[in-house]
Amino acid sequence: MRRDLMDILACPICKGTLTLTVTREDGAEILDGALRCAACAVDYPISDGIPNLLPPEMRRAMGAETAAH
Repeated sequence: MRRDLMDILACPICKGTLTLTVTREDGAEILDGALRCAACAVDYPISDGIPNLLPPEMRRAMGAETAAH
């Protein structure tokens, strides 16, 4: 994920502003970290450069579905 995406990303639940925390980057590319919405206190992970902006209940449902297969 590139930092300039922060200009267009918003919380999918409340449309609030997201704050970026970087744990691993390669040049201009953010590889791992998190996006946090201060308004609704939800964290969205960034893994291998891809932000997962699914709401938490959808992430849990997908995780349970994947584990069942």
